[in-house]
This record gives sequence, C-alpha cells and structure tokens, in this order.
Amino acid sequence: MIHKFKLNGFNIVLDVNSGGVHVVDELTYDLLDNVQPPFAPECPQEVVSKLTRFYAPEDIRSCYEEILELYKDKILFSEDDYEKFAKYSVAAPVKAMCLHIAHDCNLRCEYCFASTGDFGKGRKLMPLEIGKKAIDFLLEQSRDRETLELDFFGGEPLMNFDVVKEVVKYARSKEQEYGKRFRFTITTNGMLLTDDKIDFINKEMSNVVLSLDGRREVNDRVRKRVDGTGCYDRILPAFQKLVAQRGDKDYYVRGTFTKYNLDFSDDVFSLYDAGFDQISVEPVVSDPAKPYALTERELSDIFCE
Repeated sequence: MIHKFKLNGFNIVLDVNSGGVHVVDELTYDLLDNVQPPFAPECPQEVVSKLTRFYAPEDIRSCYEEILELYKDKILFSEDDYEKFAKYSVAAPVKAMCLHIAHDCNLRCEYCFASTGDFGKGRKLMPLEIGKKAIDFLLEQSRDRETLELDFFGGEPLMNFDVVKEVVKYARSKEQEYGKRFRFTITTNGMLLTDDKIDFINKEMSNVVLSLDGRREVNDRVRKRVDGTGCYDRILPAFQKLVAQRGDKDYYVRGTFTKYNLDFSDDVFSLYDAGFDQISVEPVVSDPAKPYALTERELSDIFCE
C-alpha cells in the first residue's frame, strides 16, 4: 500500500508498510496512479497510451522499470509483515486526551488553524454527557496508568465553562474508585476570564496556556474580536492577575509570530516586561499565499532574531 501527496512543491510517496518516504518526479507520481501489484514484466500498453499525452513513451517505460525494481526490492508496495502478529499484539493504554469542549470562539484571529474556532463544522458547544463519556473512556482505556492527562481545548473553552467545571468534578469523583489522578490543562484567549474562573483554573488546572502574541500593535493586528477591534487591553490584565495568583503552578504564554512581526524577539521581551517568565512564541504555519505567511524569503530576517 502506498500513500501519495504533494507538500511544499514536492511529490511525496509513502510506502505504508515499510514506512519508507520517497520524493519523486511528476512522471513517477502520475504513473503510480495507473499501476499496482501484481506487476507485468513491461508497462501495459494501455497505461503508456494514456500517459503519452504528457510524457514520451520511452520515459514512461523506463519509469515503469524503476518502479518494478523498487517493488522487487520491497521498497515500494511492500508487504504487511506485521499482519500475522496482529492477534498477539496488545493495544497501548490511553494516557491523555484533548477534549474539544467548544467549537466556537469569541475572537476572529486571522491565522486561526481552526477556521476561527469551529473547525469548519459549525459553531457548537460540547454537552456535559459527552464530556462524561470521554472521562469514562479515558478511565477504561488507561489500564494501569495512574496519572491521566486531559486538555480542555477549542475554539475558546471558557465559552463552555460550566461544562468544563462539571467534567472536572465528574473526573475527580472517579479518581479514588479507579485509583487514578487527573492532571488538567486549559488553553484560553482570556477574553472571558473573571475572578471566579481564575480561582477555578488555578485550583484545578496543572497547566494553563495563555494565548497572546506580544506587543499591543502586533497582537491586535491579527487577533481581533468579532467586531474587528483589538483584544490586548482586555486580555493582558486578566492574564497578569491569573499568573500573579498562580503561585508555583505551571503556565505559559503562547504567542504566534507572522510576517508582520519578524522582530518577534521584541514581543518576547514585551511579554517578559509585562510579568510573564514562561513564554513560547512560535512561527505561524499557513498557506504560503496568505499575506501573513512565513516563506523562505523571511528566513534571513528570522535567523537574525
């Protein structure tokens, strides 16, 4: 079995059973759509005729011979040698879960990988019963793992905060029965943080990820409210309060830098000056055609940082 895909201008072929990864030319990529085991000694004439619109017949036949050799060497279309051992294998225990508690968000960040929070599937919030079933699944599938990790994610989890609290309460009620301990994490943009939410997060969450991109002008250029206004002035003091009351528990401010702020080290220092000492600012990953995207042209400036 093979899996073909294109990435960043490369034609990539994955041989699933061996794990081999091949970067191939256009002819090989197209020919692999038309041939598969069992292979004839020569390329079938109907395949040659089909592809001669784009490639020379002699090139097609030569490429076929190369594919045939790779097959004989068990490099391409390799057999599944592990299938015969499947009945003896034991599934690994589940030790962690990312719970999408909210497929909705109150920000419209320009670079959002989740289609502004709903992952392209419509805005919705997870019902409590689904959250409880997720906890049950984690408990049942964790086998002898004592510590279980669960991350509340979105969208924006605080938009479904009542369910977050109830899921935590339910999980805690099961710890003694199962001999387990839950470690919770939550990722938030901070727009809905209030004193009671800060108290709960600092009590129950082993880690908290706070989304903020750095300087006001940098953050508010790409991280906007639904009405198009910036969010920095609302978020910063809320994050500062949460961190000030967090004690020695883990947290980190997670920022994204784009083409708009190649001097992102200034954003790191801005976050540090604002009172945060656990900071991660990472490059945006996006379609290169987007105006904020990072491409090879920006690498020299990035390396200077």
